[in-house]
Amino acid sequence: MRSLRIGALAALAAGAACAPASASVPHTVQPGETLWSIAAANNLTTNALAAANGLSAESNVVLGSTIQVPSESEAATALGGGGTTASSGTAAPEPMGGYVVQPGETLSGIAARAGVSADQLGWMNGIDPAAPLLSGTALKLPSGTVPATTAQAEPQQVTQAPPYATPGHTNSAEISQIAGQHGVSGSLASAIAYQESGFNNGVVSSANARGVMQVMPGTWDWVEQNLSGPLDPASPQDNVKAGTLYLRQLLQDTGGDERMAIAAYYQGLGSVQSQGMLPETERYVENVTALRGRFGG
Repeated sequence: MRSLRIGALAALAAGAACAPASASVPHTVQPGETLWSIAAANNLTTNALAAANGLSAESNVVLGSTIQVPSESEAATALGGGGTTASSGTAAPEPMGGYVVQPGETLSGIAARAGVSADQLGWMNGIDPAAPLLSGTALKLPSGTVPATTAQAEPQQVTQAPPYATPGHTNSAEISQIAGQHGVSGSLASAIAYQESGFNNGVVSSANARGVMQVMPGTWDWVEQNLSGPLDPASPQDNVKAGTLYLRQLLQDTGGDERMAIAAYYQGLGSVQSQGMLPETERYVENVTALRGRFGG
């Protein structure tokens, strides 16, 4: 378990929301916080806090996501009647009803799958149903709904055409470096990459987009022929380069209008220009725009 200096823990204790005796309260995850530090600041065990949020005790909390800090009675219920103070060693049951938002998902879609309204799911997690839902957000689902292991969307298996996606991950620092080399905002490229794939080069969509930036085969060929020369389809870095060069072209074609360029990346420039942004495209743009703050604004 990660240890913190006493001074750091005291600062967390002062900043974290303390749960009242009768009801849970939402807490927005701050930079550097973990399940353990939030639990310690509220005199809870990590197991109790994790169980109350449908997570495992080893889960990573996402910066900016909302964690429900339970009351002692709620924590005891989540643990099946076990103790909830920091001295308790009671183990949490297997997590049920927890879910981590995947790239491109919406609160309404997750709520429909769980059999509740978006308003109910938003209220349960202390989030605004009308606000963009960020990839990586940990949600608590209603008791008795499908657990995360079956609710979580698995990447669809499709027959690929070249260039083939291969396993591998990258990170925002590397994406920002590549983007900067080509005159594109690092936070914008990182936000699109995270929304598209969670930085996972092995992701293949049902439309055959693949890699970190989810580049379509036709787009890959066009970028190679017009913007870059040959690229390595097995390289996460070259996938980022292809997506970044394509994004740079969209920015040029839209006169630097970032929202239009983001929409064109998702919907296609011709479609956006002829039809305007579709509702799902508008959600995509809002999600990407919100994610930029996570990667430097």
